[in-house]
Order: sequence, then structure tokens, then C-alpha cells
Amino acid sequence: MQQKTILIAGCGDVGSKLGQQLLQQGHNVVGLRRNINQLPQGIQGISADLGQLDTLQQALSEIQQCDILVYSAAASSHDEAGYQSAYLQGMRNLLQALPVQPQHLFFTSSSGVYHQDDHGWVDETSPCHPQSFSGRIMLQAEQAVAQASVPSTVVRFTGIYGPGRNHLLNRVRRGDVAPQEPPQYSNRIHRDDCTGVLNHLINLHFNGQALLDCYLATDDEPVTMHEVTHWLAETLGSEILTTTASRRAGSKRCSNQRLKDSGYKFIYPDFRSGYRELIHSQ
Repeated sequence: MQQKTILIAGCGDVGSKLGQQLLQQGHNVVGLRRNINQLPQGIQGISADLGQLDTLQQALSEIQQCDILVYSAAASSHDEAGYQSAYLQGMRNLLQALPVQPQHLFFTSSSGVYHQDDHGWVDETSPCHPQSFSGRIMLQAEQAVAQASVPSTVVRFTGIYGPGRNHLLNRVRRGDVAPQEPPQYSNRIHRDDCTGVLNHLINLHFNGQALLDCYLATDDEPVTMHEVTHWLAETLGSEILTTTASRRAGSKRCSNQRLKDSGYKFIYPDFRSGYRELIHSQ
């Protein structure tokens, strides 16, 4: 395959792992983030703030080719201003600042755009009427992506877990689990499958396969928080001391059928396989 140039904007944990995979395939990878000192070897770093259009234009002025743009920014603060800056203004600034138009844009979004709370199934065609500011802004960003002049694909990730993301493990180690009632279905995807999904879709594009406008990226098994936390307690050997209802984020079951129909095979198809390896590695 001819060498392509991929720009990863917001090249953090997921973006850096994706960049390493693309480098191994012989591509040229450019990683844009505020601090480029943490980028893996081989990724060309560009230090810039997506919120500052003038400095962004200067930083990107020498980009002469951009076959793929992966927009994988993270909000610097979990408030409305932080989300507006990262997902709406940042993306608009980047598209304006780039001296060449990308052939295809991949925008990493979230299952937070779904409002459903009835334990039912949702997929890419389900209605989205988010009540939280984060879900509303993310949906606005998706709509802005669709209206841009660049061909694009939105990838909606569910709850990401993996190396360095130990909140749930630490909670269960303290002896705190989720109640059985009311049930709260949760959906998750391992960090390595996040990079795997993006790599898979990018290569489908490079191979000339038409992509759909949106893919819901989640593992095979939506499961209640009660089941997850009790399994973790048993696996960790943790004594159950308290039962605390999780912060409500809806209760729905996300379908990955469209993604699997595209040919993607999950590295960690359920939470047990992913968490078992995490636990053993610690």
C-alpha cells in the first residue's frame, strides 16, 4: 500500500496507540497535542492548542498532505466551556487552519449522545436527545462534522477501560459494588479495541470500501453494573463492604452489529476478557 499521511489531532492514549499501529503499516503519522514530549517514537509531533486559531495555523503551515484526519481530542475540563472548546471550536479551528483538505475525517464521539434509559437496545439509527451538556455538545459536534465539506465518519465509543483507567477496579478493591436494583445496564470497550476499530475503518477506506457515516463502537456484551462489580469483587478476592448506586448515565444496551458487519473482530469481546488481563498485569 502506498504510504499515506495521517494527522491525529488530540493524540493522547488512544491516538498514540493508533499512531504506532499505522507506523508499523508504513504510514506517516503526525500527532497534534499541546505537549508532544509524550508522543511515541516515530510520530511526528506538532505542539499546538486546538483552541487558538492563529497559533494553530502557524503550527500546521507546513502540512502538505493529509490523507486522513483523526479528531480525537479530549476536553481539558468537564464543564460546558471545556466541551465547547474541545469538540466544537477546536474542530472548526483545525479544519480552517489546515492548509490542505483531508480526504476523510474520523471524529471520535461518545455513546453519551443517547438519552435512552429503559434498558433497551440502541444502534446508529436510534434517536438522540441527550439531556446532559456533554451529550448535547457532542451531538452538535457530530452534526458540524456531517455539515463540513470533508467526507467523514463518526465513531461513538462507549465507556473506555484499559491500562491506566482503574477507577472501577479501585472502587471494587475498596469493597464497593453496585446494587442489583434498580438495574443499570452499562456498555464498554477496551482501549486496544478503540485503536483497533479506528485502524480497521481507516484501512477499509484505504482499500476503497465505502464507509457509513456512523459506527457505534462497543463490545459484545452490555451488562448491568451489578454483574460487573460483583464479578470483579470475586476475581479480585475483595470483600464487599458497601453497595452504592452508580452515577446515572442512562441504562441502555448498545449494539455493535454494524461494526461487526464491516468485518471488525474484537480483541476483548466482553468485560471479563479485558479486565482479567488488566488484573493479571498489575
